Amino acid sequence: MGLLLPVLLALLACLFGGLYFLGVFRQRRPGEPPLDKGWIPWLGHVLEFRKDTLKFLQKMRQKHGDVFTIQLGGHYITFLQDPFSFGAFVKERRDKLNFIDFAEQLVKRVFGYHPISSDHSILEATSQKHLKGYGLQVMTESMMRNLQNLMLHNLGSAANQKTWTEDGLFNYCYNIVFRAGYLALYGNATSETEGDKEKAINKDRAESDILFKEFRKYDQLFPNLAYNVLPPSGRREASRLMDFFQTKMSLEKIGDKNNVSGWIWDMITAKREEDMSESMIERYMFVLLWASQGNTGPSSFWLLLYLMKDPVALEALRKEVDKVLKESGQEVRPGGPPVDLTYEMLMKTPALDSAVEETLRLVAAPLLTRSVLQDMTLNMADGRQFFIRKGDRMAVFPYIAVHIDPEIHPDPHTFKYDRFLTPEGTRKTDFYKGGKRVKYYTMPWGSGVSMCPGRFFATNELKQFIFLMLVYFDFELINPDEEIPRIDYRRWGFGTMQPDREVKFRYRLRY
Repeated sequence: MGLLLPVLLALLACLFGGLYFLGVFRQRRPGEPPLDKGWIPWLGHVLEFRKDTLKFLQKMRQKHGDVFTIQLGGHYITFLQDPFSFGAFVKERRDKLNFIDFAEQLVKRVFGYHPISSDHSILEATSQKHLKGYGLQVMTESMMRNLQNLMLHNLGSAANQKTWTEDGLFNYCYNIVFRAGYLALYGNATSETEGDKEKAINKDRAESDILFKEFRKYDQLFPNLAYNVLPPSGRREASRLMDFFQTKMSLEKIGDKNNVSGWIWDMITAKREEDMSESMIERYMFVLLWASQGNTGPSSFWLLLYLMKDPVALEALRKEVDKVLKESGQEVRPGGPPVDLTYEMLMKTPALDSAVEETLRLVAAPLLTRSVLQDMTLNMADGRQFFIRKGDRMAVFPYIAVHIDPEIHPDPHTFKYDRFLTPEGTRKTDFYKGGKRVKYYTMPWGSGVSMCPGRFFATNELKQFIFLMLVYFDFELINPDEEIPRIDYRRWGFGTMQPDREVKFRYRLRY
């Protein structure tokens, strides 16, 4: 009997400890947001959240208001969905709300990369140098060369260049933009190693196409991999793909190429100075590839699709790019030189800028998440206050809060290429809700410390591709009456959405 009591007490301690871990005993404290734990211990609402994030968060908002805390897979996450209070989230000090902790956990789980303390500062410094200003101009020129090499080759003889070519729109856009972006960042094969310039260009085309096909396999695994719910077979495939990219993007292979971007070189140099192993640097190269190229291709698909479904928008953008081309003293003609689309020319396309912003409003749905590092008070714009616990997380889902809010953007599910244009043809930045100006009216790139450092390069990639499609090609849907595909709900929270089915289109040279 003397031994039985300690055993029973130990079992009870384990039981209560387990129940506490599962969140059974957590209760809402005075001043905290409404708490909704769900009916499954520890998992909470994770199954419903993963099934359809948009529908679930809309239901929670209707039930609890614009601030609420839910349990998801062992984490308590407070969602802030009042756009007037986003500043309290975006501008909060890093010692209270921290994006880096969450991001580090994600890249470790999904890419096997083990972050170091200087990662964020290295990324900020190299992005500031190479993805803005003069560095961005250099990147834009490199992207242009690679886009034209991929888009204009193998179009047939002069006699049949007006023949239509059919393809899947999503595959075509994603393939071209991804491969051109990859080559602009990680370099081109050299004439010295391949024998001559043409062989080097052909190798770029062939290898980048293989890389894209393997990337799509990883991309399709990504949502489930991020949620850590892959079956064993999926994890084996993820491991195989990781090995593939680590081999293809090894530092030795990058070192043998020409035109490697300064962004990549500076990143490699900084990691080596921190004594990071080459194997881990190569994994980071894959992280950068996914972060830089995983969303631009899908965005180009949506924009091109919306233009084909809206003849007025298509004609307006064609007139704009033709005008910019003419003002530069260039024209597209059979046998003529390729278009020299400069950074300065891209700065003269307000209608295209608006169409890009409108596309991202409709299809970019990032989930902005921070770790709560200390107990804090969330001060709302209307004077309300909510207490947030240390160890929880906070999140904003702009897609619901602002992107599709009919007060901020009337008829929010309709593509309007000029939504972000003033009557004078300049960029529109004044949007209102309840008569009050909304500062954060779209947030496709995130916000604050988590704002995408490559957003200017990504925007230029998208604009360059669409510009070249408009000046070089006629294109149309095989079935003009086909409905726009639904968004693949599994992608909610990870940037640009992807369609749930392919759309067939055809294209041919305009001249």
